[in-house]
Amino acid sequence: MNKLFAILVFGGVPLVLIGAFLDWSEMMMFFLCCVSIIGLSGYIGRATESLAIVSGPRVGGLLNATFGNAVELIISIFTLKAGMVGIVLASLTGSVLGNLLLVLGLSFFAGGIKFKRQKFSVHSARYNSGLLIFAVIIAFVIPEVFSMTMNSEKTLSLSIGIAIILIALYLAGLFFKLVTHRGVFSSTDKPETETEKELPEWTKRKSILILLLATVVVAFVSEQLVHTFEMLGAKFGWSELFIGVIIVAIVGNAAEHVSAITMAVKNKMEVSVEIAVGSTLQVAMFVAPILVLISLFMPQSMALVFTWPELVAMVTAVLLVINVSNDGESNWFEGLTLFAAYLIMGIGFYLL
Repeated sequence: MNKLFAILVFGGVPLVLIGAFLDWSEMMMFFLCCVSIIGLSGYIGRATESLAIVSGPRVGGLLNATFGNAVELIISIFTLKAGMVGIVLASLTGSVLGNLLLVLGLSFFAGGIKFKRQKFSVHSARYNSGLLIFAVIIAFVIPEVFSMTMNSEKTLSLSIGIAIILIALYLAGLFFKLVTHRGVFSSTDKPETETEKELPEWTKRKSILILLLATVVVAFVSEQLVHTFEMLGAKFGWSELFIGVIIVAIVGNAAEHVSAITMAVKNKMEVSVEIAVGSTLQVAMFVAPILVLISLFMPQSMALVFTWPELVAMVTAVLLVINVSNDGESNWFEGLTLFAAYLIMGIGFYLL
């Protein structure tokens, strides 16, 4: 797998650079940009996995979610710059659905095939459940309901207020989980003996350097990727909603997909769940609000107002995940159920 990621990066990125200067076809550029971002996400995943071994599952999962979402944040900023607000909102929806149903589902399934029953912190599961309800069901649904009787200016003001509250609560949540109540969220992953202790693939300094370099390269490739979105819609008849929910979300979150499933197979469910659910919370409570604030400096501002299909999909995904994860245990059938829900929603968005 590592060799494949190396081929994608060292083969794809130079071709993207050449294609950008030689004005290659948009279809070719879309393919090259996607494989390059997936390859770069692999390196981001390996670097954050090395840091996770040094820092522990909680911080490691947070780092993986942060740098994984950095890819999507960069793609979304360039998409905002191009005035494609619909695709940005749809990609946020896709991230929530992808992380909760696709990534967590495949993690439960892959880990459950190897281990009959896997455990993770019940305290973390209940903490995440509360924040998921707040971030998705309250903070995302409220603007849609209130905006029905508001003009665009008031709707944007409401979105800005909600964005600031979300960011403040997200930062307070990190302080609560990592500082004041750190002992409550103790890891359920089995402690390793000295002979079994896993060593990081890269040193801390090398991991941070690779993360920074990969993020810079992703910024360049993302700008090229955004230029191909109009072509995709025209050529395949895909709506902005489908492009954002499925295509952009999967490509932008490739790092979490790889890392979370890998950790689950290694029976490190604490890290796997932290990556998948932590990434969802970060998208809803940090990335989305940041994009609302950044859009104020763009040609077109973005209100935090989703379509009803997006809201219904996100709310049902949250409720399903809460139901299967609140016991702190997982198995392959629960994973398959989450994945099946993702497929149903994907078909629905494709046909819209």
